[in-house]
Amino acid sequence: MTNRKSEELDFEIDKLTNSIENALTGEVFETNITQLFSKDTKQIKRAEWVFDWHKEIKIEENEIYKLTTINNDTIIHGLICFIDKHDHIFMPLIESAKFNKGRHKLYRGVAGNLVAFGCKVSFEKGYGGVVSFVAKSKLIEHYQQTLGAKQFGSSNRMFIDTREASILVKQYFKDFNNG
Repeated sequence: MTNRKSEELDFEIDKLTNSIENALTGEVFETNITQLFSKDTKQIKRAEWVFDWHKEIKIEENEIYKLTTINNDTIIHGLICFIDKHDHIFMPLIESAKFNKGRHKLYRGVAGNLVAFGCKVSFEKGYGGVVSFVAKSKLIEHYQQTLGAKQFGSSNRMFIDTREASILVKQYFKDFNNG
């Protein structure tokens, strides 16, 4: 098992949408989330990402997933890394594509979609939808308000519990039934 320092995440939940939404027109695009493997690194152009996803995809315990639209699986809107902790899903990395960040982003809802997918995977594995991550201090309140995330004590480690996870998953995955 790799001994990694946890990154403090600074993804922005710009809007909880039904999928991803064009920031200019409001048009909604259905999404697809698929796992990437070492052989898939050519799909990830290093210059377009802050994190070194080529390195992350090679770490055995990591599961890397890409978010694309149904009609175009070649443009990656966001990436997420999971580590199965056998009682919850830990999300050490989440990143929206450069064109989905900042004031002039093209699409909203990318980070929310990825976090909801993490909760969905947690439900499917029998972990009650529980996910955890480490947040930058300045974003703790943001995650509490937008995701219903809670802090572990006074640390930057946060988690989304079953109730809040269920709300998120149902927002993005209409057909999902967690029991």
